[in-house]
Amino acid sequence: MSHVIAAVSTGSQLSAIGILRLSGEGCAQVAGQVFQAKSGRPLEEAPNRKLILGALLDRKGRMLDQCMAVFTRGPHSYTGDCLLYTSDAADDRI
Repeated sequence: MSHVIAAVSTGSQLSAIGILRLSGEGCAQVAGQVFQAKSGRPLEEAPNRKLILGALLDRKGRMLDQCMAVFTRGPHSYTGDCLLYTSDAADDRI
């Protein structure tokens, strides 16, 4: 049984960018709860290893920030798992 793991990849220091990494089967569906592609297409339909422009959303579906995401389907990632990275300007709300 695979679980989705989410972790902040930029550490706890102040920085100009924030990166969130999700891995495991279903990571695109989980990320789809807080990321909306500008194209309106779900992340599961995104091209493999291509940057996607979109919006990071809060729990109520309101836009927090514009951001980018990239989805790599397993086994074609360096870990062999499905991976999804989002990156945006570092912000305390996120």
